[in-house]
This record gives sequence, C-alpha cells and structure tokens, in this order.
Amino acid sequence: MWSVRDKTCVVTGASSGIGKHTALGLARQGARLALLGRDPKRTAAAADECRRAGSSRVDVFVADLSMQAEVRRLGDQLLERLESIHVLLHNAGVVMPTRRLTVDGVEATLAINHLAPFLLTQRLLDRVVASAPARIVVVASQVESRGRIDFDDLQLERQRYVPLTAYDRSKLANVLFTYELARRLKDTDVTVNCLHPGVIATNLLCDYMGRPRLMSRVNRLKHPGPETGAQTSIRLATDPALEGTSGKYFRPDGESPSSKQSYDTETARRLWEVSEQLTAVSP
Repeated sequence: MWSVRDKTCVVTGASSGIGKHTALGLARQGARLALLGRDPKRTAAAADECRRAGSSRVDVFVADLSMQAEVRRLGDQLLERLESIHVLLHNAGVVMPTRRLTVDGVEATLAINHLAPFLLTQRLLDRVVASAPARIVVVASQVESRGRIDFDDLQLERQRYVPLTAYDRSKLANVLFTYELARRLKDTDVTVNCLHPGVIATNLLCDYMGRPRLMSRVNRLKHPGPETGAQTSIRLATDPALEGTSGKYFRPDGESPSSKQSYDTETARRLWEVSEQLTAVSP
C-alpha cells in the first residue's frame, strides 16, 4: 500500500503559497522533504514549519529556475544528497508582466514554467525510476484550455506579448509534457499526472498586476487560500487509490479530461524535441 511516510518528496516553489502548503501536507504524513525555492530565508522558514509539522527530514535547496545552469546545479545537488526520490512535484511557476529573455536567451515564462521542470526531470529521472514505485506530479492550470503551441513563434517574438497568453501557453506545455512523459514511462513503476489546483488566492497573478498587497487582499476575499489549492497536489502524491494511475489530469473534484489540444500526441512529441534542443538535453 502506497504511503509517503519516510519517503523522499521533492517540491519546487516550496517557499510560499501552494508549494509551501503542499510540503506541509506531506510533512504531516511523515514524508522526508527536499524543498526548492529561490529565496533562501523564505525557503528555510518553510522548512522549519515542515519540521514542526512532522517531517523526519527536511533539506533546503536554493536555485533560480530561470537559469538552466542553476537547474543543472540543483539537479546535481539533489542527486548528491538524496539516495532516493519517490515523489517529484513540480509546483514553481510565474507570470511575467513583460517579455524578457533569460540568460539562456529563452522567453522567461516558457523557461521557468515549462523548460525548468522538463530539464530538472531529465536530470533526476534515473534516480526516480530507480526509486520506484514513484510519482511525478505537475501543477498545471485549467487555463491550458486557452493555450496555443505555435512552433513558429514559441517564444512570442512576432506577436504582441500578453502576460496571460504566455502563461496559458506554458500551462498547456505542462499538460503536454505530463502526457508525453507518462507514455515514455509506461513500462516503469513511475506514474506522471498533472492538475488544476482550483482558482486560488496566491501572489502569482498579484505580482504582475501591480499593487500586489492590495490585489492580494482582494483576491483572498474572492477565492480560497493556498491551503485549499494544495489539496489536489497532496492527493496525487499520497493517495493509495491512485497507484498505477498515470497520464491523467485532475481537478479538485477528481480526474477530469483536459483540453482537446492537450491530447495531440504529435504536438507533444514535437514539443519534447524542441525542449531538448532549448535545454541541450540529448535525446
């Protein structure tokens, strides 16, 4: 019977919001945690909360996921310090207010929301497979239904940059990546699923809309908080009933179909190949 007690769970974007509350939920079930964040103080504070919540071991890792060298360094550190990885949970995400390129020359929303989990998964995959049974969980969003993958303008160079257009596209990429990875791991004991956490009051959208403190207060009056938003991630990481369930999309009320375009296997295959090229990952 599946349980995360004393199993090692890696959570990205764990310093605040849904990621932190996901980590706390795993800690309460006795998981060993590796928390990834960009801000050292906030990530350390989240780790202290997880220890108090019941985690037997919490390791802290700090990296800027917009930089591929940092993602590679992070992967190497995780492999050095973690003998096993039973849950790899990709939660980190951003909405960029303006189009900007990372140091690798990649549009930042695509780089952080899609290429970072793609690259980190590639770095850790052998360890995850060796730790099986294991689970990979990707936090996507229902806005993937509005996303479009245009391989002729993947980095939004030709069209006017709209923050939510870039975000929607990156969330569709998350779902396509989930399904393609599940297909590639079908002969292993590693499952891969993605989710929409619900419409949740976090700082993700507030940060780019300006006046984040005011927007955060308004958001919290209208929508549930990150504790609620973490529940689907926690379920996909811990629920024994989901053993063997792979390549699926979940909402807070359970398994659900995703958008029609997310099931396009040719788009998923091509996106995988382009992602390999953009991250210099060998096929």
